[in-house]
Amino acid sequence: MTIRRLTAAGAAALVLALGATACGSDGGSDAKNGSATGSATAPAAAGASAGAPKASGSITVFAAASLKETFTDLGKKFEAANPGAKVAFNFGGSSALATSINAGAPADVFAAASPATMKTVADAGGAAGEPKTFVRNTLAIAVPKGNPKHLAGLADLAAPGVKVALCAKEVPCGAAALTALKAANVTLTPVTLEQDVKGALTKVELGEVDASLVYRTDVRADAGKIDGVDFPEAAQAVNDYPIAALAKAPNKDGAAAFVAYIQSPEAQQVLTAAGFQAP
Repeated sequence: MTIRRLTAAGAAALVLALGATACGSDGGSDAKNGSATGSATAPAAAGASAGAPKASGSITVFAAASLKETFTDLGKKFEAANPGAKVAFNFGGSSALATSINAGAPADVFAAASPATMKTVADAGGAAGEPKTFVRNTLAIAVPKGNPKHLAGLADLAAPGVKVALCAKEVPCGAAALTALKAANVTLTPVTLEQDVKGALTKVELGEVDASLVYRTDVRADAGKIDGVDFPEAAQAVNDYPIAALAKAPNKDGAAAFVAYIQSPEAQQVLTAAGFQAP
């Protein structure tokens, strides 16, 4: 009987010991699992930031007019991925935007339609770091629906009675147009010089001109209202588009995050789908 009582007591002690061991083991397992769970969730958190600054607050982006459709879309996607952030855009001619930035206009990011216009900002100390080319673009001839003048190339733009709109030479699309016309050995006198590519495109939409030289991406974006004509000399007038966070950005972290996003595979897919070329 005594042996049985001792055995029972020993068994009870053993059960208690095992229970304590099990608890300790579970605690260790939880710690390990917690560590494993941390490892599983850490990459997601790292993926959200990837060591980059957090995106929150208002982010003001000055961007070339030809980026309006794609950047508006990408801005919404960026906000969805960063609930604390709000992107505000100022679209216009790159040269005018660069002038505004150098004059002290508050902006966080500059996306230009040419390296030359970005250089005016960088040379003035306005860029935070080296600007990065994120896409390229080429020209096309925009014509009214049905191409009533039957324009087939740049030489046709110089024909009598053909009214043409160009961007001003200070604007990247205007500089590219002059390069293409020179390559084609074509001289013409436009009836209007516009301050951004959207202005030149609108002249065609309204029927005020027979053609304008704009970017292929603008022709694609406006396909419901106009037609486009490709020409071989466009290959000699390709524009690189650089982007940079600005040195005096009110929201430096937000600026860095947006610039990084524009170079991401997701953003690049949107841009190339719109007709831009990868850098």
